[in-house]
Amino acid sequence: MSLKKRSFTLSGHRTSVALEAEFWAVLELCAARETISLPALVAKIDATRRSRPLASALRLYALAAKQ
Repeated sequence: MSLKKRSFTLSGHRTSVALEAEFWAVLELCAARETISLPALVAKIDATRRSRPLASALRLYALAAKQ
C-alpha cells in the first residue's frame, strides 16, 4: 500500500501529510457529510489533536467515522 501526500495550511503554516488512499477517501466523505472542505476538516482535527501527530489523528478520526 502506498501513501498519498497532501499539503495543507494549518495555523498559517504549510504542512504535508501522507496517508493511505483509503484514509483520504473516508476523510473526504466525512468532510462532504459535514458540508465543509477537506482542508477545513483537517484544520478541525488539527485543532483538537493535542500532542498526537497529525497523520495519526487523521487516521483515528477516519476509523471512528467508519464505526
